[in-house]
Amino acid sequence: MTSRTLLVGPFNRVEGDLEVRLTVEEGRVVAAHVNSPLFRGFEMMLLGKDPRDALTITPRICGICSISQSAAAALALADAAGVTPAPQGALAAAILHGVENLSDHVTHFHLFFMPDFARPAYAGRPWHAQAVARFTAMEGSAARAMTSARAELLHIVGLLGGKWPHTLAIQPGGVTRAPTVRDKIRMATTLRSFRSFLEASLFGGALEDFAALPSLDALMGWSSGDAGLFLRIAADLDLLGLGPGPGRYLSSGGYPTASGTAFARGIWTEGTTAPLDSSAITEDLSHAWMLGPSRHPAQGVTAPDEDMAAPAYSWCKAPRLSGRTMETGALARQVVDGHPLALDLAARSSVLARVAARLLEIARTQILLEQWVAALDSAQPFMAEAPLCDGEGAGLVEAARGTLGHWVRIERGRIAAYQIVAPTTWNFSPRDAGGVPGPVEAALVGAPVGEGEVAPLAVQHIVRSFDPCMVCTVH
Repeated sequence: MTSRTLLVGPFNRVEGDLEVRLTVEEGRVVAAHVNSPLFRGFEMMLLGKDPRDALTITPRICGICSISQSAAAALALADAAGVTPAPQGALAAAILHGVENLSDHVTHFHLFFMPDFARPAYAGRPWHAQAVARFTAMEGSAARAMTSARAELLHIVGLLGGKWPHTLAIQPGGVTRAPTVRDKIRMATTLRSFRSFLEASLFGGALEDFAALPSLDALMGWSSGDAGLFLRIAADLDLLGLGPGPGRYLSSGGYPTASGTAFARGIWTEGTTAPLDSSAITEDLSHAWMLGPSRHPAQGVTAPDEDMAAPAYSWCKAPRLSGRTMETGALARQVVDGHPLALDLAARSSVLARVAARLLEIARTQILLEQWVAALDSAQPFMAEAPLCDGEGAGLVEAARGTLGHWVRIERGRIAAYQIVAPTTWNFSPRDAGGVPGPVEAALVGAPVGEGEVAPLAVQHIVRSFDPCMVCTVH
């Protein structure tokens, strides 16, 4: 049996540095090791700082999901102080966060994922010419339409948060600016315009119709818009059978407001939904270039191992829930929330399932944003008093790519400990002490590798289906 090792990376159209070492036998991947090769150390930068500095520093971890980092930091500080954000402030924060996540999802679909199908390797496929016209990098008509619509959508962040990325609007007690009635009208108008783009271009139909799809069979019958093009490609290439995940899903609950989270909090394993016990999270360091034992993030430390001794091969830690790998992201959110289509896809975790779940979440998030903007009440307070004090707190939110957690300990008015577990840390983790590979490492096993391929297309589809953000991973 002929075996060879293939190093794939760096990946283009991925935020940050990523390398994947593949062991290939008889044209299939038999083992994968995922490496996050760039260490950044934000957790170390925060030590000794004023706790409020976390609201400024952590959003700089990433320019794509800075509001997610901001929301997690604000919730962690609020938890440490025993503060509940003002209800209207929490609603405004949900709008800010929802706009960013919606922007992330359409960016991933149009600019990161779909351009792979415009490659010459797929020439001759019945859909290839349409994929080239719509999704060729820098030239595709779909990408141009999306970037224009996305820029307009982000005006909402300007109205509520002053700027994007790295807004300081989200605070432990709410948000810094109460929108006016005029702002509310402008936001509603912007959302109507973005809905028009989604319905005319991405879905080719009503958002409510796509959001109501009850099953995989119904999904595969959707033939309009760029979503329909993707589904035709997925059927032709059998993306439903490519890149299976662990079949265990984690969500901290998307968009906390005074009435609860818009998407449910919990875990899903083997057909059963259960509460999320965040105390069961540990970070295994056995294969990371880090010193220290496996611990819960609240007791965790960031101590780089400069010797980089084997068996370590990544700067990424290995988060586990009760000792098991978990997949997180849009598919996980929609499965835990109990959406019928997502539940039908749950046992078929795959490239198709992950991208379809993002499309489903785009439709559902747009509808939620319209409802939230309509519910804004300019006459109510948007900020509650939030005095900082010593204590410990945690803030868990749902970034576009999945569950993001911040854990802080404040002593004598300064940050004594700060740990972050990002969505891509969950999905792109290395092996743990038991030798169990992370979700992406496991998903790559079985992927086909063609003769002479140095960056196998199947491997790229699997990796990008998880929408990695490596700068968040190595924060």
